[in-house]
Amino acid sequence: MKYDNITKGIFVDRPNRFVAHVKVDGRTETVHVKNTGRCRELLLPGAEVWLTAPGTEGRKTRYDLVTVRKGNGLLINIDSQAPNAVVKEWLERQGYDKVIPEYTHGDSRIDFYLRRGKEQTLMEVKGCTLEVDGIGYFPDAPTERGVKHLRELAKAVRDGYRAVIAFAIQMPGVCEVRPNVQTHPEFGTAWEEAVKAGVEVLFLPCRVEPDSLMVQK
Repeated sequence: MKYDNITKGIFVDRPNRFVAHVKVDGRTETVHVKNTGRCRELLLPGAEVWLTAPGTEGRKTRYDLVTVRKGNGLLINIDSQAPNAVVKEWLERQGYDKVIPEYTHGDSRIDFYLRRGKEQTLMEVKGCTLEVDGIGYFPDAPTERGVKHLRELAKAVRDGYRAVIAFAIQMPGVCEVRPNVQTHPEFGTAWEEAVKAGVEVLFLPCRVEPDSLMVQK
């Protein structure tokens, strides 16, 4: 997944979860933050960030903030739309007969329906941007939606599907994601219950560049 254009800047502050102020070529720009999570350990004054300019007509901001360099040097993609896009690219190389995004199953919308022969898989995708001592954690803020998805996947197993929650790890050098029970204990409980029900957990480490993201393995 590659961004058409990229501009480097220096992070100043984040007045709310939707926008940030970034210095670009000596001027301060108000930019859209493509991640409503906290990202408190990433978006710190003085941090190097990279912006893309989609050029969409009628936008209030020229740029989207998509990548940041953490204090420990890790380059982290924080675009919340990137995980589904990059996982779709990866799935299309895995030999499935069908890859259908945004699949309706019962009363739910699942990220991907996959079919290979007679096997049918439902997959939910999450992006991981929180790293502590080389381990990824999810979520970085409470997510009732994430709990709901885990329970839906557990139900899908009971309905006869293979069910997978896939974590696109949006940083290099991290190969494992654990539930962030300190931030959201209920998510950790739902994770354990889903695994016991037969839901598979898939870690997808990614190669990150300022202007691109790709599943490595």
